[in-house]
Amino acid sequence: MNIETSGTGTLAVVLVVAVVTLATRWGGVFIMSLVPISDRVKQFISAMSGSVLVALLAPMAVHGDNGARLALLATATTMLLLKKPLPAIAAGIVTAALFRYLLSLAA
Repeated sequence: MNIETSGTGTLAVVLVVAVVTLATRWGGVFIMSLVPISDRVKQFISAMSGSVLVALLAPMAVHGDNGARLALLATATTMLLLKKPLPAIAAGIVTAALFRYLLSLAA
């Protein structure tokens, strides 16, 4: 299936993606409004956020380059030391950028 990506084709793709995004977000809120929030549900939600984070980072750690691995290490170390996400994210970004910049100079 091919969709024309010029003119109205692009607008159609954007609108379909917007509708799907809104449906999943509003659908999740609607479904969770039907679920009583007990301690067990709170524990599930807390565990779910951690598992999503691991699912996003594990492939990068396994299949990423050394810049990605070094960025993960810098992020984890900063998070353990400071316990604040924003400096940890910044440390990871700066580490990856600096590593890749230095690598490009060596080449």
